[in-house]
Formats: sequence, C-alpha cells, structure tokens
Amino acid sequence: MQYKSIAAAALLSFASVQATNVHVINVGANPETGEPAVGFFPDKITAAVGDAVQFQFWAGNHTVTQSSFDSPCQPIVLPANATGSGIFSGFQPVAASASMGMVPTFTIMINDTTPKWLYCSTGPHCQNGMSMVINENTAANSTRSLANYKNLAEGAPTSGVPSTGAPGGGVGAPGNATPGSGAPGGLPGSGTVPGSPAGSPIATPPPSAGSVTVAGWSSVLLAIGSAMLLL
Repeated sequence: MQYKSIAAAALLSFASVQATNVHVINVGANPETGEPAVGFFPDKITAAVGDAVQFQFWAGNHTVTQSSFDSPCQPIVLPANATGSGIFSGFQPVAASASMGMVPTFTIMINDTTPKWLYCSTGPHCQNGMSMVINENTAANSTRSLANYKNLAEGAPTSGVPSTGAPGGGVGAPGNATPGSGAPGGLPGSGTVPGSPAGSPIATPPPSAGSVTVAGWSSVLLAIGSAMLLL
C-alpha cells in the first residue's frame, strides 16, 4: 500500500504533462535495502531533451547541487553572460516532512544532453561519494567519467553551497537543465508526495528507481490501475 500511494501521487503530479519521460532518483536511501545511505540511486542516468528528472528525498538532510567536472563538490561557476544559477534543490530535511507523512521531491527538466555533474553539499557527503551524473559522455572524453569524478571528489575541499539561486533550482548555462517550476506543463520544481506514516524513522522507497512515461490523464489512470494489479 505504501508504494501504491507514492506511485499514484508521483504519476498524478505529472498528469498535465504530455509524453514526459520522468526519471526517478532516490536520495538518501538504497531502494534495494530500504536502508538510509549517503548516495543517489541510481547515480548515473541518460536523459533525453524534454525528459524530467525527479529527486525523491527519503532520509537525512541532503541537496542536489550542480558542479563542473573539474571542481567537484563546489557549486558550478557560470559564464558572466549566463542568466540564473546552477541546479540547486536547497537542503531537504526529511524528518520535517516525514512528520506529516510526506516525502520531499525536486524536479528538473533536461534541455540538452551535455553532462550534468551533481553532488550533495551536506558536510563531507560529496567527498564520501555522494555524487551522480546525468548524461555521462565518455565517448567524447574517456577521462570524464563518474568514477573519475568521485576519485577527484575524495580530495576536494569542504563542499560548497551556492550563494545565489533560490532553493528549488535555477537556470543554468544556456541549454542547461532548468527547474521544473518554470517548465511547460507545470512540472513542479519541488514538492512532496505521500511517504511513510508519521513518526517513522525513514520512509520506504520504491523497490527500484527508474523512469516512467506520462502522457495525459487516461494514460496516468491506466498506469496506476496496472501498477496496483501487479502489487
């Protein structure tokens, strides 16, 4: 029942979006074990232009913060002529939402397929491996892999927190990912979905993270019905 409620709420939140492929990232909990973990699950995805990426925060107090490959664990520095700021979810303390039986979410839209390097700016989480990439491109440069980013992050200075850009994200360099709050179709930049009962130490994440395509109300309702039959 727990997963049914979350799946239904997540799908309905995208009901007004036509043919949007939504990639779900679990933050702070391993979906295979249901236990708290300092990481993003999965930590590497491929997303096409027009796709949405939704981060669901299941435990702890984490962020989704964008960096460059060359400066891991530090907020990305955009060109002087760029508008807005890099991707930043703000801190998401799960306990505050769990007391209301909710799970915080943060959603971005993908406007190009250049690699997006993301990390958690809480304490030493990034240095301890809490980072991920959207659209890794080792075909263009074999050294710019997630494994190498994590290796560089181990020796990075204290993680930086963006000094500009409102929590909930911001517009990156031209063609970069943008916050869902400004996306066509009303994709939310941040919000909540039903989580575990109030008072639970950790919400139970879905058994696996992945992607789902939403193409309007009829498809959403059909998908929800099918999901419930399978659970």
